[in-house]
Amino acid sequence: MADSDHEKTPRLPVAELLRREEESLRALLRVDLGALSHPGKVRVRNEDHYLALRLYRSRETLATNLPEGDLPARTDQQGYVLVVADGIGGRSGGEHASRRAIGALIEIASRIPDWTLKLDDVLASELMQRAESYFGKVDAILEAEAAADPALAGMGTTMTMVYLLDHDLLVAHVGDSRAYRYRDGVLSRLTQDQTMAQALADAGVIAAGDVKSHRHRHILTGALGARSGAPRVELGRYDLCAGDRVLVASDGLTEMVSDEAIAELLRRESDPSAAAAALVAAALDEGGTDNVTVLVADCRLRTAV
Repeated sequence: MADSDHEKTPRLPVAELLRREEESLRALLRVDLGALSHPGKVRVRNEDHYLALRLYRSRETLATNLPEGDLPARTDQQGYVLVVADGIGGRSGGEHASRRAIGALIEIASRIPDWTLKLDDVLASELMQRAESYFGKVDAILEAEAAADPALAGMGTTMTMVYLLDHDLLVAHVGDSRAYRYRDGVLSRLTQDQTMAQALADAGVIAAGDVKSHRHRHILTGALGARSGAPRVELGRYDLCAGDRVLVASDGLTEMVSDEAIAELLRRESDPSAAAAALVAAALDEGGTDNVTVLVADCRLRTAV
């Protein structure tokens, strides 16, 4: 037997390999979702759009003459994608940009014939590189459409995407919408605002505490479309634990409601839909000067057996 044939021979019994594959495909993660978008009290149009998507793969044995127990009767696995896009641009441009960006993102991602169900460091890095490439293609689509239609000139959008799979939370982000993870009473921001005020703080020109009230806090340094140049896509990978709550929101929430108040509402409202409604209501109570969009995802995990 040639050496190459030896390499093809499993080191473990086939039944053990199948058992391990079954464990890797068990549906560990379940997400309970609350989602709400509101135009606010000032804006005529809602230029925010959002998407919560479940990716699902299943395998079921229909017929076999293998001994009982060699194959699982059925295995399932789920992943979740959460996206918020906040449009910018006059007239209907912003509304079109955010809607088109999410549609284009899913269309581009759907061309990939596989999606990863079990992450290690290499595959996580590959997924984030894919996301960065997808954002770049969305940027090019928006710029091409704006160039072809004068009514859409200058349109653009923020976009913040979170991918949840078992114990992993991946983030791809451009603009000033935000992603948070709420765990054991502590709210952690997972994204950095791409604004002029934040850039001044990063450079030490202004204090970090002055960003929220600075006159340049609404000037974006990163966006998709809007002739802003190649987008600077912020990527991140974080751990996910049972009981974690993930929040993705447009700046219509975070401009009006402090992180401390957001954390308190997430603590108080145990139901994700009620939490989303409470967050939107808080933004409206504080003036509702912008569109406000909120996704709240409660993560339930179990150990494969």
